[in-house]
Amino acid sequence: MWNLIFWIICLLINFGLLAIVFYALLCLTDLEVDQMDPFVATANINRWILLEFALQAALSILLLFTGHWILFLVAVPLTCYHAMLFIRRQHLIDVTEVFRNLNTDKKHRMIKLGVYMIFFTVCVFRIGAGILSLFNSEELDIHSSFFEF
Repeated sequence: MWNLIFWIICLLINFGLLAIVFYALLCLTDLEVDQMDPFVATANINRWILLEFALQAALSILLLFTGHWILFLVAVPLTCYHAMLFIRRQHLIDVTEVFRNLNTDKKHRMIKLGVYMIFFTVCVFRIGAGILSLFNSEELDIHSSFFEF
């Protein structure tokens, strides 16, 4: 039961991360085709950056403390990248340099989107396995599956 609750919490965190990155990609794409003002686009993206960093850090800490080592090792490089950006004060998009860094920012966010989609897939699979184990009268051997990290 607790395992199912853990994966639901991870899925909710992951939904938040996916929404933030997808929204940033939409703003950057709108900016690229001149449908959005640079000031508005950077303000909209910068509003969500610290929340994204906090959610990613929470996900990494949650995976570390619950012993999901392989998923933690997949999540920690992105968390370290976010920490590096924050320490160097490069985490916010500058309105004066937004067009020069547009393609780089979009590529970084596409990579983030891919990592978050991997976590989404794992979370959905683990929630499905947890629900099956709740409804199965005999214990389902989900601990020997590939996704038990």
